[in-house]
Amino acid sequence: MQTALAEPDFLTKIASPQEAVSRIAQLREKGPVVFTNGVFDVLHRGHATYLAQARSLGASLVVALNTDASSKRLGKGDDRPLNTLEDRVALMAALGSVSLVTWFDEDTPLNAILASRPEVLVKGGDWPVEKMVGAKEVVDWGGRAVSIQFEHERSTT
Repeated sequence: MQTALAEPDFLTKIASPQEAVSRIAQLREKGPVVFTNGVFDVLHRGHATYLAQARSLGASLVVALNTDASSKRLGKGDDRPLNTLEDRVALMAALGSVSLVTWFDEDTPLNAILASRPEVLVKGGDWPVEKMVGAKEVVDWGGRAVSIQFEHERSTT
């Protein structure tokens, strides 16, 4: 006999791009919002460490994922992403360091950053601050941009 179980709580961390703005405003009431983005196709130890470090820079961490179409346009390979957006969003939401997960279909996250207005914009060490999409805008409204050094020598690119 199978028992019907409730949906996992982490699913409440998922917000469509349309609802993300109001959900981020609620997070902001608790303190500074940190924003990062990426494909996060094959999660590994380096990602988990990076996300935990990013979260430590504020009260909450918002992660915006490239849609499958946006991921394909990045040129990571014809077989990428290996995992669908639906699966990537759920796995990201399951991480304790992540407060909210949303997605974007454009080639860059600029519109998501502008809509979210984070206090802190974060990318991995392969992105110097001066090359981060949205860094200038975040700094212009009084926030900061941070490049977090890679640990564990992991990359899926």
